[in-house]
Amino acid sequence: MYSLSQFTEEDQSRVMEFMHANPFALLCGSDRNNHPVATQVPVFIDRRGDQLFLSGHMMRKTDHHLGFEFNPNVLAVFTGPHTYVSASWYQDKRSASTWNYMSVHAHGKLSFLGHTELIDVLKRTTNHFENNPYSGANFDDIPRADVEQMAKAIVAFEVEVTSLKNVFKLSQNKNRDDYTSVVEHLGPAGGDSEKIAGEMVKREKELFDSGAKK
Repeated sequence: MYSLSQFTEEDQSRVMEFMHANPFALLCGSDRNNHPVATQVPVFIDRRGDQLFLSGHMMRKTDHHLGFEFNPNVLAVFTGPHTYVSASWYQDKRSASTWNYMSVHAHGKLSFLGHTELIDVLKRTTNHFENNPYSGANFDDIPRADVEQMAKAIVAFEVEVTSLKNVFKLSQNKNRDDYTSVVEHLGPAGGDSEKIAGEMVKREKELFDSGAKK
């Protein structure tokens, strides 16, 4: 991971907030032949005491299912908004253009769970993301026979997180004039650019008004 101290978010509550807001994680690993395997799945992030766990489900007999059965080491990547930043927005336009983005890497061990846990994961996932008790598509609205049929093709998993790293690259290495210029250019662009500008605005006072930077 691209890791420089000025781009590391030290506030763990912000890191957790980011993960919860971006739960569609990329799970990366390798199989018995050392070939890379990966899948993108929604995950839940839970803390039990001091230990962090991720949980979700995936299709059975896929390359990633078989790969993680052989090798439980996993990297879960949580990504959020990202955007190009032009050097033309800086006072010194000879500086390199760059990319601002937010990402969290969770390393850990993946283990597969049993049928009871799978049903619990399916219920939690459906009800959480459906987020509407009257939609008619919540877990309890689905006939149990249909649930059991679908469950044959999927498997639940849990990841015990062993390390958590992040990059919140938001122009923290720039002076205040350049920082403000980046925000002013990104905001009107909408989409991810506007979201990154919003994150930068949240951090501007603590970054510059502490007296550490000008």
